[in-house]
Amino acid sequence: MTGTIPPKPAARQGRPSLWRLLRMFRADMLSALPARLYHAWMAEFRTPFFRSYLCNDPALVERVLKTCPADFPKSLRIAEGLRPLLRNSVFVTNGAQWEHQRRIIDPAFEGGRLHQSLPAMRAAGANGVLRLHAKSGPEPIEIERETSHIAADVIFRTLFSIPIEDAAATAVFQAFRTHQRAMPIVNPAALLALPRWLPRFHSRATRKSARHIRHLIERLTAERAAAIRAGTAPDDLATKIMTFTDPVTGTGFDAAEMVDQVAIFFLAGHETSASALAWALYLLATHPDWQERVAAEAREVLAGPDPDLSRLSQLTASRAVFRETLRLYPPVPMFVRENRCPVRFRGRDIAPGGQIVLSPWHLHRHDRIWDDPDAFDPARWDSPNGRAAARQAFIPFSAGPRVCPGAGFAMAEGPLLLSMILRDFRLAPAPGRTPVPVAHLTVRARDGIWLRLTPR
Repeated sequence: MTGTIPPKPAARQGRPSLWRLLRMFRADMLSALPARLYHAWMAEFRTPFFRSYLCNDPALVERVLKTCPADFPKSLRIAEGLRPLLRNSVFVTNGAQWEHQRRIIDPAFEGGRLHQSLPAMRAAGANGVLRLHAKSGPEPIEIERETSHIAADVIFRTLFSIPIEDAAATAVFQAFRTHQRAMPIVNPAALLALPRWLPRFHSRATRKSARHIRHLIERLTAERAAAIRAGTAPDDLATKIMTFTDPVTGTGFDAAEMVDQVAIFFLAGHETSASALAWALYLLATHPDWQERVAAEAREVLAGPDPDLSRLSQLTASRAVFRETLRLYPPVPMFVRENRCPVRFRGRDIAPGGQIVLSPWHLHRHDRIWDDPDAFDPARWDSPNGRAAARQAFIPFSAGPRVCPGAGFAMAEGPLLLSMILRDFRLAPAPGRTPVPVAHLTVRARDGIWLRLTPR
């Protein structure tokens, strides 16, 4: 293990007032939390409006996500800020509605169908590499902007069989960037116990950009529905999800429900992949030994005909780097559940309505679980201690019934794109521009990630 310790946000000092703490959360939730959470098994936070309980104890995480998930539905507070865009997507629903949605969505992402998405992933990767060649040279480039473009290209090619250069894809991509800038991290309805009938507080810019995105997606889904009726639709993810039916109810998604699902597929698949890929490239830029291992492996495995899933399984170094990136910089840093009935956690009685916070960010860096938790060490995934820690405390895609349906997709996409880039470029960090992680929708860098790319 060589190279620098990866950057980590400074933890909160002291006990700020509630209003100062809220301002800190609006800027970045990671630096708003105290350092003790990297060691504590559980912590309680009280506000005048609700109580939240951050759980790092693996037994509690197992209970919430796997053993009794129905007792801990997704917190509706957290969904408030996403409602203008996502409405009733699978990301924010609970109960029977969520079960119905997953019975339609899950078959589209089954492992047997994953190989059908590989050509689209490769095409997006090749397109991204060409863009990087045009920008490579002595001047550093902001790599998050590039990985965002590549990840969006993957989503459009796999979902609708169109490249990002397509006018409709470009319009959606640009609209999402506008929406992300307009949407605050903390919505007032997440803090106040408002009745369901009361109108929610969303800025005019947030509402406007969400309406624009949904209008663009409505056009795409309407065009695909017409192609399905005509028998000319490509066999991609959109066609699968629009034609699959719930085996229990016999019904599928109507037009409005499909817009909800496409919105979350793009937001989740594009944002999380862009974040993970950018941080992986930075980690390799600052750890030249692993950079050369990944590059050598890529030249060997990706040589010759386009690789299938069996060939991609040989990208062991790239996969280890990608998993270590997901450990250090989990794209979704926190999940929030809500207990439906009274529970007792580690001697604390928690009344119904408690906000149960599961934090991959803290769990993945917990100093009682991981060896050298802040170090970049992809070799840990082949060690007994590393594998044991992962079984307890590695949840970048959540776990249990609500595990991300695209987890397998992401674990094929990430190592493949990483290998395609490293096969063509040497990476070096820009001097004096160490990225500072901040958590917004995903874990990004406050001022971007700047790297120098040199063609091999």
